[in-house]
Amino acid sequence: MHEITLCQRAIELIEQQATQHNAKRVTGVWLKVGAFSCVEASALTFCFELVCRDTLAEGCALHIEEQQAECWCGQCQQYVTLVSSRVRSCPHCHSTGLRIVADDGLQIQRLEIEGEDHV
Repeated sequence: MHEITLCQRAIELIEQQATQHNAKRVTGVWLKVGAFSCVEASALTFCFELVCRDTLAEGCALHIEEQQAECWCGQCQQYVTLVSSRVRSCPHCHSTGLRIVADDGLQIQRLEIEGEDHV
């Protein structure tokens, strides 16, 4: 399960950004999961909650966007969206010469933070 490692790295980056912006708390995190990342959304959610404990992001809302499996078909000369990341042939011409365009990682898309209170 590599979701825990991904979440640990993500929380490091989130805390760095929050600290740079004088945040007292992170209230929301938007993550984009690559279609070919082999990340399970439910495992990611569980691990994220775990690594957020005792951090600025504890209790924040997690929003996960799963990217579609997009590829370029050299035979059809067009972008195609695959039904599953496990299918590796063009849905139009059945060519197996697809070039993956979708990401295979995890990206932090957006953070929502509460700023420092000013007197």
